[in-house]
Amino acid sequence: MRKLIASTYATLDGFIDNPHEWSLQYSEEKAQTYAFTMTTDADALLLGRVTYEGMAQAWPNMGGNPYADHVNSMAKYVVASEPVDTSAWNPTTVIDGHDLAGAVTDLKKQDGGDILVWGNGRLTDGLAAAGLLDEYKVWIYPVIKGSGEPLFRPDSAGAVELADSITFPSGVVVLTYRLLGG
Repeated sequence: MRKLIASTYATLDGFIDNPHEWSLQYSEEKAQTYAFTMTTDADALLLGRVTYEGMAQAWPNMGGNPYADHVNSMAKYVVASEPVDTSAWNPTTVIDGHDLAGAVTDLKKQDGGDILVWGNGRLTDGLAAAGLLDEYKVWIYPVIKGSGEPLFRPDSAGAVELADSITFPSGVVVLTYRLLGG
């Protein structure tokens, strides 16, 4: 069965919004290599509608390097309860938000590499609650933002165990947690 991994950037004080404003200055070779390996081990992206719409504005215009080319070629699945324009970033399939558990269970049973979820919100809460999310990879950046969208919400509650950690020269730390049954 394929592994479903939620990967997200967070500040030290636990906020995830607008990472382009605070994460780019910490870009460095070892972290890029780690991200490249994690991404190329996956062959599908599972995104919520809002994340998908933001990514679909930027990613199709990127390319010419192995990372962006791989991301753009991956199968993308967007979970939505309302219509989504998928014409800009293909291949993309819409998953009805009302059938999240069934559709993702079927997706995990298919042959292939890991499935990545970018971001951490209602989608990851729903996946965790359904017992479908295998890991959180939380990239902690040495930034204190003070306020914003929190990494976790009350619906995120559950037990996890630390599976791995890595620290990069920039001070960014990636913590990998496995979800424990409930």
